[in-house]
Amino acid sequence: MRRSDFTITPFLQRSNARALWQILSTLLPIASLWYLLARINETSLTVFQKSFLSLPSICLLALFSSRAFSLMHDCGHNSLFRWRWLNRSMGFFLGVLNAIPQYPWSLDHAFHHRHNGNWEIYRGPVDVLTLNSYQSLSERGKLFYEISRHWLMLFPGGFYYLIIKPRLALVKAFADFIFSVIAELIDKLHNKNFSTILTISSRFKLTDSGYGNSFWEIFDLILNNFLVITSWILMSKWLGLSFFLICYSIVMTVSAAIFICIFFIQHNFKGSYAHSSDDWDSFLGAINGSSNLDLPNWLNWFFADISFHSVHHLCDRIPNYNLRACHFQNQHLLRSSTILKMQDIPNCFRYILWDSKLLKLTTIKKAKLVESFES
Repeated sequence: MRRSDFTITPFLQRSNARALWQILSTLLPIASLWYLLARINETSLTVFQKSFLSLPSICLLALFSSRAFSLMHDCGHNSLFRWRWLNRSMGFFLGVLNAIPQYPWSLDHAFHHRHNGNWEIYRGPVDVLTLNSYQSLSERGKLFYEISRHWLMLFPGGFYYLIIKPRLALVKAFADFIFSVIAELIDKLHNKNFSTILTISSRFKLTDSGYGNSFWEIFDLILNNFLVITSWILMSKWLGLSFFLICYSIVMTVSAAIFICIFFIQHNFKGSYAHSSDDWDSFLGAINGSSNLDLPNWLNWFFADISFHSVHHLCDRIPNYNLRACHFQNQHLLRSSTILKMQDIPNCFRYILWDSKLLKLTTIKKAKLVESFES
């Protein structure tokens, strides 16, 4: 089987009208739900009653935020709208809505697509360790690794990923820049290079931030943070600081946990294609290194059909609104790809080690069995 065996071209057609409808059918409910929360907060009900009435809206907002993230993801692939500038503009706006710098995120995600299935280069969203690296850890280190990769960590991890990390990256970049300028000035004063005192060679960089180091990535990070924080201030004045922060934190934490979970289980599962650079095949990485999720149609709508993941990795230029049709058109060629049901999801979180010798994902339980057998 080869990539050319798949019928892809008819599904590459993008539609501005369909894309616009997807955007409106996501943003209008989000705005309506926040308005409903504001009206609930204005009532004279008790805190318990307000919390009870707010819960359905918060749950729906988490789902719609997950959908907004999926549409942002499509914009990053330049596959939602026909025009690149429109994908870029809408992607940036959805990035502000999701509190994450979209352009740097899309570049990092493109790296994942280029190396999917090559676990020597890309270890997934939770930085999976090799079996050998895990075995070399202390008992405390092994316990920490196991706990930090537990599915419950999706929630604090999601909060950090959306709320803290983009702001921390900007603060760190500013701090590093200031300290590097001070160090450069001290060095010039020490060496009495007074003629070059006004010439600063230090640069504003995003070292180790995960958001890249180009001008446009830095620009996206700064403007995103400015607009996100501004929106927080305005929403706090509208809804009240405590009410907004509670609702917003829950919505963003849950929505982030959802899409990190979806991303994880679509690549970490039993039998996932997990090779090294030497024998890696991008085609097999797409077909056998990406699972397809058998979810209810209503849930697939909130995920913008990213559940049909093999064909998405086969060609990331297919718009989300064509993924389902493309999947079923090529279903006879996808027999070797994995289909996961809802009940299969918990089992995926066991596959958090990469056996670089056997070229497969494995579990901590099996790693311990190997250790006890060898000892």
